[in-house]
Amino acid sequence: MYRIRSEEKKRYLTLRDELAEGFRKLWNGKLDQSTTEEFWALKDINFDIYPGEVVGIIGRNGAGKSTLLKILSRITPPTKGEAILGGRVGSLLEVGTGFHPELTGRENIYLSGAILGMTRAEIKRKFDEIVAFADIEKFIDTPVKRYSSGMYVRLAFGVAAHLEPEILIVDEVLAVGDAQFQKKCLGKMGEVAKGGRTVLFVSHSMPMITSLCPKCILLDAGRISQMGSTSDLIIYYFNPESSPASVDFTKFPQPIGDEYAILLAGSVNKIDFEKLATEVQIQEPIKVQMKYRILQKTHIKFVPNFHFYQSDGTCAFVSSDQEAKIMDPGDYIAECRIPGNFLNEGVYFVGLALSSFESTVKVHFYEKNTLSFNVKDPIEGTPGRNGYIGPIPGVVRPQLKWNVAEML
Repeated sequence: MYRIRSEEKKRYLTLRDELAEGFRKLWNGKLDQSTTEEFWALKDINFDIYPGEVVGIIGRNGAGKSTLLKILSRITPPTKGEAILGGRVGSLLEVGTGFHPELTGRENIYLSGAILGMTRAEIKRKFDEIVAFADIEKFIDTPVKRYSSGMYVRLAFGVAAHLEPEILIVDEVLAVGDAQFQKKCLGKMGEVAKGGRTVLFVSHSMPMITSLCPKCILLDAGRISQMGSTSDLIIYYFNPESSPASVDFTKFPQPIGDEYAILLAGSVNKIDFEKLATEVQIQEPIKVQMKYRILQKTHIKFVPNFHFYQSDGTCAFVSSDQEAKIMDPGDYIAECRIPGNFLNEGVYFVGLALSSFESTVKVHFYEKNTLSFNVKDPIEGTPGRNGYIGPIPGVVRPQLKWNVAEML
């Protein structure tokens, strides 16, 4: 809990006005006109994280992510409660944490390492590895006040990551580095996790969170909103009304549709195993299914269609059956297959619709953002990246045929 202090001033005053106002307050016995307000940045936060878990922490600005990491790093004491950590903690919360601007990179490695709990012998043993990781050999004896922000964070992360902590805590600072450095950082955090140690990672980059963290904590206004599967939480983060990978509309109180047709169910499935596909690897094909019921015999030609939207509300594409059909009364299933290496990484929401186009356009039902799934890019080994780790723009990312040859 923080105390926010505010002064009761309506306008800027001259020195004469300030002196007159001060004497007036002193005469009235009300010298201090300031007020304080209590603000709970975090409240009722309870969770357990076990050795070897890699956990992402997500939430909007002001949700309490950085405050939580500061408490876990022993920078900020909690107002109530306690944080129990078993093992040595390496944390990187701000660019150049523990650095002195007047000291050189070499001196700051020893200073920052000592602050993080490393012995001098340990720092000396890992010195060359840290410098190589940070890629600042030329500037190791230059005062860090002359470093760029990228050089700062590379050196700071290099020291924190090579501490070999049981618990590594990393805030959004990786956004400062370039794509190649981010790749090295993700690789290092992956090594820490595979070594049976724990990683807590805060980021606004959902692809980075999904590529590293199987589990997530979602903070909202200082409280834990949800904790669980990363893909499930990211989908909920973008759509709090929650769009699962499967919906049974027959359980709804009112049927969805009109006098001609009603919607029964919808799902996103992996083709190979017929499993629901909340999380999909970028190279995996999937199928979207919709079950509906035609209620009466009619001359209307029906067209089932799916509407795919990104998390920011951008329509990715709309796909419909290529042939409009007259359908007898009964239950039907419409299926659309999406090949692997087609959609870009990110969260997608699917709308289910049935339309007809006789004299006018008639929509018999349309449930927007009914289903959802998260396309995950493992980065390492992904075709077309060739070692690049940064975000690739665009809604789709198909693997097209290329030919590169020397001109004769």
